[in-house]
Amino acid sequence: MERIIKSMENKYLIPSLKLVEDVFTKYDSPEEGKVVRQLVEEIRAKKYYIPELEFIMVKEKDEVIGYAMFSRFHIEGRYENELLILTPVAVKTELQRQHISKDILEYGFDAAKRLGFKAILVEGNPRNYNNRGFQSSYKFGIEAGPNIKLPHPDCLMIKELEKGALDRMSGLVDYSFYDALREG
Repeated sequence: MERIIKSMENKYLIPSLKLVEDVFTKYDSPEEGKVVRQLVEEIRAKKYYIPELEFIMVKEKDEVIGYAMFSRFHIEGRYENELLILTPVAVKTELQRQHISKDILEYGFDAAKRLGFKAILVEGNPRNYNNRGFQSSYKFGIEAGPNIKLPHPDCLMIKELEKGALDRMSGLVDYSFYDALREG
């Protein structure tokens, strides 16, 4: 089965939303599926969106089987030209554990580096990201702000794309500029 990684194209906008919603619904709940889908739609509509860093993996007949979005991110109003956030990452449930996300992420890291970004932030299970070079962000002075409820501090991670980039980044992470992530 041939698998191809591509930057987002118009014909994949809706299929990728359906994949994201389906994966997060099966993993967590229908509510979580809707929130993550809304987050993708919101990022696409905001100034932080970088079309070249929204990726899909397709197999024969153009079926979308994997997805990852990297978008600009800031910490306390700084670093938005250096820092990306990786969210969400989704792989068709029955195809997980087949290196699909690994391949998309590695492709994305290379693309982000070529565009001049220095680091990538992600929130998730450390087991899924440590082997991709992510480390606990608090070790670099980048911590979850008071409105972010993490199961464990290690769930907020960062990856350096340029050696030494994290020596000059620090602060509290806040998602309040995303409507989809505001509670209540």
